[in-house]
Amino acid sequence: MTPTSSSHSAILLIARIFISILFILAGWAKLTALSATAGYFASLDIPMPSASALIAGLVEFVGGLFILVGFKTRIAALIVALFTLGATLVAHMDFSQALNVLMTQKNLAIAGGLLALYVTGAGNMSVDSRLSK
Repeated sequence: MTPTSSSHSAILLIARIFISILFILAGWAKLTALSATAGYFASLDIPMPSASALIAGLVEFVGGLFILVGFKTRIAALIVALFTLGATLVAHMDFSQALNVLMTQKNLAIAGGLLALYVTGAGNMSVDSRLSK
């Protein structure tokens, strides 16, 4: 069964909602607990942990909001996908910790969904669509 244009846009909206919620909540959590996030980043030897925590929180929160409403969706999805891959390389490559295998697989799946949004765009039910008319 081939989706119609309206069902295609509805499915893209649902996909944007599902994927953006993760980043909006994670970004908000980082931004509202910057010192704790910076402490965790310092434990991973991430340079400038306070600034890095702020940047990570903003990328997740603002990128998630942009994806949710479909504003600058392609660039937001690409930035968040690259961020997700980078976070995976920095925080989840110690496979002696069993949970990191799952986290890596999850992050690769999320990055794949974001790259699909990068290719397809937000669909008709989006700010991008409204601005292009």
